Amino acid sequence: MPINRKGISGVLLSCALLLSGCASVPDSIKGSSALPQQDITRVLNAPKLYVGQEARFGGKVVQVTNRNGVTRLEIATQPLDEGARPILGSASKGRIYADVHSFVDPVDVANQYVTVLGTIRGTEKGVVGQASYDFVVVDVRGYQRWRMQRQVVSSAAPMDNWVWYGPTRHRGGYWGPPPFWAFPPAPAQVDTILTE
Repeated sequence: MPINRKGISGVLLSCALLLSGCASVPDSIKGSSALPQQDITRVLNAPKLYVGQEARFGGKVVQVTNRNGVTRLEIATQPLDEGARPILGSASKGRIYADVHSFVDPVDVANQYVTVLGTIRGTEKGVVGQASYDFVVVDVRGYQRWRMQRQVVSSAAPMDNWVWYGPTRHRGGYWGPPPFWAFPPAPAQVDTILTE
């Protein structure tokens, strides 16, 4: 029975759309506005315009400071994907102070990836190394700590390289996908992803 090439393409497209829809933002960092501010560069360039706005930033926690009733996370921010996860391997776009109004144990978040949701309070002077730096300060209402996980990704043989198999002494010719040995799968790759 011949396989319909358009049918296979349609199934693959449907699977891709279904999988891309799986990346949802966790409830802890969803927010109340349709699209919280996520552009740290804009906020750093005109911080007074954004005071009081809801924001969502994420990245790697580089320092944790505990005070009475407040834990301050210094975060080197990175762009976020559609699930509000920091995009691994992307360069830092700027730094923020994220003030969580409860005790957060540094062991749980130091050098970890997080995404915070809260209200922009303004900027505050600080230092990065020995350089002076203006940090955006966010009053945190919710945060998500991400776990790094490795997954094996293997590639399948191409499905759209149909060829004509001409008649031979043993059988007649036909159109169809090449045999599995014609395109051996590429070596599997190990990717690192962030999960809840």
